[in-house]
Amino acid sequence: MLPAAFLARMKRLLGDEYEAFLASYDRPHNTGLRLNPRKAAAALPFCAERVPWEPNGFYLLPDVRPGLHPYHDAGLYYLQEPSAMAPARLLGAQPGEVVLDLCAAPGGKATQLAAAMAGQGLLVCNEIHPKRAKILSSNVERLGVTNALILNEHPAKLAERFPGFFDRILVDAPCSGEGMFRKEDAAVTDWSEETVAMCAERQGEILRSAAEMLRPGGRLVYSTCTFAPEENEGVISRFLRDRPDFFIEEADAPWFDRGHPEWVDKPAEGVERAFRLWPHKLRGEGHFAAVLRRRSEEERRLPALQKPEALPDCVKTFLAENGLSTAGSVVSFGETVYLAPELLPDLRGLRVLRAGLELGEARKGRFVPAHALALALTDFPATADFPAGSPEIGAYLHGQTLFSPQSGWVLVCADGHPLGWAKGADGILKNRYPKGLRRL
Repeated sequence: MLPAAFLARMKRLLGDEYEAFLASYDRPHNTGLRLNPRKAAAALPFCAERVPWEPNGFYLLPDVRPGLHPYHDAGLYYLQEPSAMAPARLLGAQPGEVVLDLCAAPGGKATQLAAAMAGQGLLVCNEIHPKRAKILSSNVERLGVTNALILNEHPAKLAERFPGFFDRILVDAPCSGEGMFRKEDAAVTDWSEETVAMCAERQGEILRSAAEMLRPGGRLVYSTCTFAPEENEGVISRFLRDRPDFFIEEADAPWFDRGHPEWVDKPAEGVERAFRLWPHKLRGEGHFAAVLRRRSEEERRLPALQKPEALPDCVKTFLAENGLSTAGSVVSFGETVYLAPELLPDLRGLRVLRAGLELGEARKGRFVPAHALALALTDFPATADFPAGSPEIGAYLHGQTLFSPQSGWVLVCADGHPLGWAKGADGILKNRYPKGLRRL
């Protein structure tokens, strides 16, 4: 049962298209996944045709459950609604850039940006809600991302710390969720006209904070998963009236409809260049996106950078003995050691969940490698490799011990894809798969 006020508004806006829009709610919603290019994936048995706007995106075959496959635990893909793949694609992040995903949980768009950056540069992923920030951090870890800084901060605080720092910023703003009505019952029951107005106000605040952090000449994509003009063309129009140093950039996306300046009062110039994704016109849910550019080509303003630390001897020894690179700057939080990404800013006073690639813990001269390191590796001398559907992989994911003559740290793999660590001794591999990830 869709809200009556929502239906009345959509009928007024869509006119002749309304019946086709309404009929889309009688069709199943589309599901998809995005391959992780960091990990060589074999042909996946649950993929159908490609998502047109994302080269790594695929629609799923019906009645498949890829979230239960060991390849999911190994980070070979991220389950993501097809339309949700559009905003990160429009941002166009490049290797070596400094990129911010300001509202990043649960991590779909963040890991999509990471794939585009190919491990080069700095990707800052922020989420204001602590529990969602932990989910974000877990997904970044699972996909083996090495150059991400995960923060749990208010956007206004970040704007004070990082003025003019980022080359590109994604603002996938919290919204009333109208575009998810076909997919999530909670989006319907939580909806109200008051919620739309509240979201529009909050979105404007987030967008203003993001604008302060974009370097002159940089690109910002604002997106929502709602149809409400107040949260889309309305928010963008108010923002552009306040920030004449920004404009809506033309982007090539022939799969999507355009914005509707006639749906809001005082539309800003160029609002028709925004994008709308409709469930009755493509295989995906409802989304909105606008590609913004900040005028001028002045140089980026760099904040104070994190001071690099020396690599602890036990970490250096582990890496050297296993043929892993010891290059790069290091930052520590207590016993936990991270390989820091390029241009890592000074982290003092920030709530940090992840500061690059977690290598492990240096415990009184003894090194314990991190789960994140296992998922980021492409090669390791001591491995225990089993078929993905084998009893051994099932046992490992349930936290059980395995049997092998190998000793020391061993990387457990499914069809060659790392899943996590085990510690070998006396013919037994003691399970070191994180307890919070084990299957019940």
